[in-house]
Amino acid sequence: MAKSLRGEVLNLYKNLLYLGREYPKGADYFRSRLKAAFLKNKDVKDPEKIKQLIARGEFVIKELEALYFLRKYRALKQRYYGDD
Repeated sequence: MAKSLRGEVLNLYKNLLYLGREYPKGADYFRSRLKAAFLKNKDVKDPEKIKQLIARGEFVIKELEALYFLRKYRALKQRYYGDD
């Protein structure tokens, strides 16, 4: 694996690990699933395949951020408008 791709993969792992701290099912659940996903693909050598996997990981980051923003929005909405 090229050095630049290795750095991208490590940054992706770190970002996902950071975002997983607030995962609804718990940080330990998220960490174990994240580790399993990365270990499953540890033997991939093709740079194009690695780039595809990195893009998939970045998509997961966007989905997690959307999940967290939605949860925050719902909490604020409930706080100000109550149960209708």
